Amino acid sequence: MKTKTQFEELAPDMLRWRIDPKTIPFATTDECEPCAEIIGQERALKAIQTGLDIKSLGYNIFITGMVGTGRTTTIKQLLEKLEKGEKTPDDILYVNNFKNPDEPSLIMLPGGKGKLFKEAMENLIEMLKVNIPELLKSKYYTEKKEAIIESQQKKQKDILQKFEDDVAKQGFSVIQVQMGLFTKPDLIPVIEETPTPFPKLEAMVKEKKFSQKDLEELKKKYEELTEELERLFDRLKEIDEETRALLKNWDAEAITPIIKGSISGIREKFAQPATSQYLDNVEENLISSIDLFKAQKKEEKEDKTREMVDAFLAYRVNLLVDNSDVKGAPVVMETNPTYVNLFGTIESAVSRWGVWQTDFTQIKTGSFLKANGGYLVINALDALIEPGVWITLKRTLRHQIFEIQNYLSLYLIATTRLKPQPIKCNVKVVMIGDAYIYNLLYFMDEDFKKIFKIKAEFDSEMTRDDGAIQDYARFIKKICEDDKLFPFDQEGIAAVIEYATRIAGRQRKVSTRFHILADVIREANYWAKSDGKTTVSRKHVEKAVLERFERVSLIEDKIQELIEEGTILIDTEGKVIGQVNGLSIYDMGQFSFGKPTRITAKTSVGRAGVINIEREADLSGRTHNKGVLILGGYLRGKYAQNKPFSLSASLAFEQSYSGIDGDSASSTEVYAILSSLSKLPLRQDIAVTGSINQKGEIQPIGGVNEKIEGFYDVCKAKGLTGTQGVIIPHQNIQNLMLRSDVVEAVRQGKFHIYPIKTIDEGIEILTGIEAGNLKEDGTFEEGTVNFLVDQELQRLAASWKTYAAAQEKEP
Repeated sequence: MKTKTQFEELAPDMLRWRIDPKTIPFATTDECEPCAEIIGQERALKAIQTGLDIKSLGYNIFITGMVGTGRTTTIKQLLEKLEKGEKTPDDILYVNNFKNPDEPSLIMLPGGKGKLFKEAMENLIEMLKVNIPELLKSKYYTEKKEAIIESQQKKQKDILQKFEDDVAKQGFSVIQVQMGLFTKPDLIPVIEETPTPFPKLEAMVKEKKFSQKDLEELKKKYEELTEELERLFDRLKEIDEETRALLKNWDAEAITPIIKGSISGIREKFAQPATSQYLDNVEENLISSIDLFKAQKKEEKEDKTREMVDAFLAYRVNLLVDNSDVKGAPVVMETNPTYVNLFGTIESAVSRWGVWQTDFTQIKTGSFLKANGGYLVINALDALIEPGVWITLKRTLRHQIFEIQNYLSLYLIATTRLKPQPIKCNVKVVMIGDAYIYNLLYFMDEDFKKIFKIKAEFDSEMTRDDGAIQDYARFIKKICEDDKLFPFDQEGIAAVIEYATRIAGRQRKVSTRFHILADVIREANYWAKSDGKTTVSRKHVEKAVLERFERVSLIEDKIQELIEEGTILIDTEGKVIGQVNGLSIYDMGQFSFGKPTRITAKTSVGRAGVINIEREADLSGRTHNKGVLILGGYLRGKYAQNKPFSLSASLAFEQSYSGIDGDSASSTEVYAILSSLSKLPLRQDIAVTGSINQKGEIQPIGGVNEKIEGFYDVCKAKGLTGTQGVIIPHQNIQNLMLRSDVVEAVRQGKFHIYPIKTIDEGIEILTGIEAGNLKEDGTFEEGTVNFLVDQELQRLAASWKTYAAAQEKEP
């Protein structure tokens, strides 16, 4: 056998990037200025600024990125700079529509004037409620009113007197006849100066005391006079109508100067066309509604326990949006974008008669109208899951017209219906979400791409350079100032930056997920305080990071216990054929960790190819399935060019009872198959990670730090032998930010990291035998791994050929 014992290893300095604290130009964070700007998001800032500057239809902004990258903070800072330099939007008011009360009228006034207009209308009503009743009690008003009444009554009296005289001349008298609760005027004949009813006269005719002819003449006169009496009463009714008209005209004549004089002052202050038209309607309606003022005292005396009704409701003003305290464009951050909070509603209540009632004063605004002329910031997911919000938002942004609706009507609950006059709106909406929601909306909703034309992507990492290091120091200073924390010294600053590099996952990058780093800074301050220090240093930062993981690492500890006690079978010493230690990542949401997993392979003659047991058991994800198919292609391409591939090889993740996904174990599975074919045992003190392509090249994987540390922890628990280590793809060298204890173990020669580029390099490390090159005749060098694999595959092919021939001969 051609053995090989020398392999490329990574030096300790390559396993973790460290910053020289002396390169930080501050002794502590007290010596630097806090950062006020957003760090590391130049691309997103440029996109947002473009969206804010373009005022055309549809240039709303959708911000994507991971939580903690500064999305909300960035938009708040940018909008605060913009708002003060822009025009303050108009106030929005709704008033009564006197012609059609179900369609309240809209009035837009310059910012701050809406409040003044509402106060002016309130003062107008209060003033009229005092002045008009005083006028109605004045001598000037009552004398004219009494004169009108007296004059009209005299007309009626003269007409009645003339009728009575005429009736008396014709032998009749006017009497009042009781008819139930009422009396009715009637005529009765007068015989010898004595009123005598017709029944008595008929009796006198029978007694020969009165002639029949005279009775007939009286009846004829009676009918004529009765008709005249009815015409008389029609005339009296006309006089009553005239009286009421004269009184009404006098009321209008008397109060018109007061009303016009009071409204004229409001007209001068608010000269807008919509306001002028409304005041004309108010004036006309008030002049015709004097009874409202006459009824005031009566209402005051009524039972106060009765339901209160505002008699002057029609003249009130509903100030929907008041911008009197707003300077520039409004910025509204709606954290709870329900339909009512965002778009308002029309409230209604059940009266004591059980009827739903509402009016224009019950129109309530939401954040959208408050942001009219400015900016509205909402969370995309919250807006999408709230009933009715997304549909209404799309429609409003598309047409720039906003209509307030009763929220209950969305659920087909019948209420009194109001249709307020629509409002022309101009709101720039900024939605904050993630890439998944953006893509879902972009591809599934045709309207989305028309109304959200600007996408701003926040990156989760940025390039590490001198400027970034100084920005980080200033960021630490800002957190310290905001939360009144101890200052960080150079070692403490360096430790935070190194942890940011670990989160970013690349040595040349640092993370921009500042909410995580801010928590580390606060917790490091806590440990410094517990340590009795007034300055935060490296050990406090490292303690904070360690404690953050220990708080949520229960599952990791349980798995580690199962490995240590032998429940989960993992070997860290010796050699075994067809068995290798793969490395898996467990993602728990708050954190992820790596642990070794035993992968085994069994080979035999057959034509099944590579059998993925996880797939057969429905435990394999699509990416893992693809990885297995790729490794099958690699094996066929390398070993089955001059013979049939008569192999059945089964692969299994031992003691794995949940789903498996990802292709990072594909190289590991190849090693297990090669070992099974060559009958060469594989080192169990080496764990492997890395995916492959069909050419046998090793490709990078994720979670390399967690995987290495997971195997190191197992080896340390079982005892470090000095030969243990991990094989990783060479491309992952740039991702290494290992724990200090792992780096120290490598420095002392107790642990090893082997970067490889091909399958051949990995198999040499695991077997200690050269992989072997392909010769010109199509065979491999003798005494190598590939030679043994090729020989075994030839044997399997011959066996299959013999078996197939025997099957054909059978009848």
